Order: sequence, then structure tokens, then C-alpha cells
Amino acid sequence: MPTTHQVIFYPVKNGDTTQIVLNNGRRILLDFCHRTKNEYDENPPIDLKQRLKDELNEVGLDSFDVVAFTHADMDHIQGSTEFFELKYAQKYQGPERIKINELWVPAAMLLEEADREHQSEEFILLRQEARYRLLEGKGIRIFSKPKALLEWLEPKLAERGESKSSRDHLFIDAGSLVPGFELEFDGIEFFCHSPFIKHCDDGDIIRNRSALVFSVRFLANGYYYDFLEVGDADWEVLEDIVSISKYHGNIDRLKWNLFNLPHHCSYLSLSEEKGEAETEPKGLVRELLMLGQPDAYMVSSSKPIPSWDSAYKEIQPPHIQAKKAYEKYLQLVGGRKFLVTMEQPSTDSPAPLKFEITGGGITWRRSSVLIGAPALADSIPPRAGAGFGIL
Repeated sequence: MPTTHQVIFYPVKNGDTTQIVLNNGRRILLDFCHRTKNEYDENPPIDLKQRLKDELNEVGLDSFDVVAFTHADMDHIQGSTEFFELKYAQKYQGPERIKINELWVPAAMLLEEADREHQSEEFILLRQEARYRLLEGKGIRIFSKPKALLEWLEPKLAERGESKSSRDHLFIDAGSLVPGFELEFDGIEFFCHSPFIKHCDDGDIIRNRSALVFSVRFLANGYYYDFLEVGDADWEVLEDIVSISKYHGNIDRLKWNLFNLPHHCSYLSLSEEKGEAETEPKGLVRELLMLGQPDAYMVSSSKPIPSWDSAYKEIQPPHIQAKKAYEKYLQLVGGRKFLVTMEQPSTDSPAPLKFEITGGGITWRRSSVLIGAPALADSIPPRAGAGFGIL
């Protein structure tokens, strides 16, 4: 039977929430950012909590197989501790809360120790949940294994009468596949590119540099397709990833058919210089962009990107200079379309961006502006086998 996976990007302004729905029904949520609507919104965000609950209810579920928080900035965790069940305290449990079967977090989320005045309550609760699951030894994956985290963990394991190595199976290093998903059985695998240990052991933790970066590979009817999920990585992290991937012979893990652009289309993921008309990517970042495959898509999880003159002076992302750079490289690799979550199908009524992954390629299932009208596929069908085959 034909295989169909889905990748869904939700319109939450400058924020990230992406769901992967596998052909076998397993569901992975990458980040969670619920924005509250108000009467002054020209571009209202989706009611993320209700939307996700409705989607789960439709298939009789009350949980995600995995919820991954790439890092702890509010535009990646906002509203999460009111939506999800937290195992460490009964007051955060109940039938109305959505369950997390396995939580994925970077090691930095367990290590940050700033006082409450400099941390959100939301982050503190998630940190407590991650630490609880790690000590219990189940329902969590920690990405990177810095010395600082072991210095916190090992005495607590000793108090429980457990060995120093009893939680080793829960840690994932950069350059590794994440256990629990297999191409042959699930049609997906996750390759971890970052964080590196140095992102947590160099002193002060910078969330964007210690965030999760994945290459997500799908298998559909004999063909591979790759989704690059980059969080908010800056250009220096991306250059490190490309350099290390080349050194270890993993450059194929940087190919992309679908690219979730880092940091809401910020120029800082391309270079330290914005540029007047267009950002010029750093050399290794340029190599990453050139690894796009025919018919590829780029997605900016961001507010609309205007094209008028004043847009070139914007300080906060999205940056039109970055958009122009991305569009140029998308064209160079024979890609299909640059999409912005808060622009589709219209800026005043955005809806989730849905992509279907089949043996024939990745297809954007375009939403209609008219409520209740059927969804339309992208007007040009993907070239068969635009990924790479294994048969």
C-alpha cells in the first residue's frame, strides 16, 4: 500500500510548532508555542491548544509519542506547562492534559540555574519535569552529556543506590541516530547534529547554540526524503555542523527536501552581517543551502515578511535580506517554494502548512482561503523519486 507521512507547521507568529504524523500513526511534536489571540491582531495566530487537541481526538489519542523542545526560549515552549501533563507533580496532571510518552530536550535545559527573576516560570517547570524523568530513568532522551550534568546527576543516583552508568542509555550524542524509530518499521529516523558538549561545558549556556538540530529522514515506498529541523541555530553552529559532518563522512545527512529555516528567517543564521539588499551566507552555510534537492521547500515559521522599503531596516526577524538569500539558493538547487507560516493561505487567516511525503515526493497540501472548501495540492506534482531510492 502507498505510504503517506505528514509534516505540519502551525502558524504561531515568530514561534515554532511542528508535528510529524507517520504512516503508522505515531506522532512527534517539535516545540510548542501557544499564542493568545487579541482583538488587535492583524495576523491572528492559530489556537494551537484547541487545534492539537482536536487532531488527537479525531484519532482517539490523548498523547504524543514524542514531544521535543529544541531549546527553552518562550517562542518554543510558551503555554506548554498548561497543555501537557507533567509527571513530577500531581497538580499538573488530569484527563484534560495531553500526555508526553517520551520527552526530548537538550542537556542545557537541565543545567540552567539563573534565578527566577531571569527565567520564566514555564522554563522552571519544564526543567523540573526533565530532571524528574531523568532520575526516574524513563520517558526522556537527553541530547549531549556534558560534565556539568553528570556532576549533578551522579550524586543523586548514588543516593538512590544506582550506578553512575544507569542512565547512560538516555543520553544521545551529536552524530548519532535517536533510538526508538527505525526506517524499516516506522518510515523515519532522527539523526542528531547538535548540541555538542562544548555548548554546555564552555561556561554560560547560550540557548540557541545548545539547541537541538535534527536531520529527519523519511522512507516512503522505497525512496528517502530529508527534513532539516534547525531550531534557532546561528551561522557559527551551522558551520560547525557542516564541518563536522564532512569530517565524519555524514554530509548526506545534510541533504534536504524540506527545510525549517532557523530562527524565523533571521539573517544571523546566515552571517553576522545583514547586508543592505540581501544577506551573503558564510561559506559553509552556503554549502548547506546548496544541499537542497530538486522540488525542495523552505518554511519560515514566522510573521509575514513584507517587501516594502522599511522592511530592510527591521531589527527583529523575519528579515527580508535573509528571505532573498534563501530564495536565491532555493532557485539554484531547483527547489519549489519558499513559504511563511503566517502568510498561508492568507495573512489575515493563516492555517497550518501541511506536507505529505509519499514515494513520489513531498507535496504541499495547499489550504483554501474559503472555510470548508477542500484542500488543494501544490499545482505542480513532484518529480517521481525526487528523493533517493533504496530499491
